[in-house]
Amino acid sequence: MTDVNLERGYRRVLSGVNFTVAAGELWQLAGANGVGKTSLIRALAGLVKIGLEGEIVCNVSLLYQGHALALKPLLTAEENLQFHPSGGVSREREAINHALETVGLAGYETQPVNQLSAGQQRRVGLARLWLDDARLWLLDEPFTAIDVVGAALLESRITEHVADGGSVIFTSHQDSRFGEALQTLDLARYAP
Repeated sequence: MTDVNLERGYRRVLSGVNFTVAAGELWQLAGANGVGKTSLIRALAGLVKIGLEGEIVCNVSLLYQGHALALKPLLTAEENLQFHPSGGVSREREAINHALETVGLAGYETQPVNQLSAGQQRRVGLARLWLDDARLWLLDEPFTAIDVVGAALLESRITEHVADGGSVIFTSHQDSRFGEALQTLDLARYAP
């Protein structure tokens, strides 16, 4: 990312952002509410075109997990993982059910997601991290509505992905347990 300027609603929120993410790196976008964390992560995912200046180059496959989980409420947990809104389709029921079991949702595979708690719905969305082979993960507030066990599971999966040479950029208002492996980009530095 080189000299990125970002506007939201005709108001510049970020000016001159420069950073590079290499394989095996873990980054947290930090800053107060409204500083531009979600806007920047959406721009990195290619979802923001208007109000964006500068250069963003991504040479690897990526997975974007927004704060809104992109789950269809009337589909089951299994169906939501089988048919992703991005157009991605996974027909491997065994892999889907294993991912749901891993995130603590064994027995909920055929439950419509609108009948699950907010935390369980979050876990359905996070199960994608066990199904996708993207090298770069862009995760917006992945720890929201997750209990202590779920947060530990997610931290473990992120750590595993980074150790395998993947990269992760995430936003969070919660304290991190990633230690020295974590690099932080404080977006307050780029406020206009």
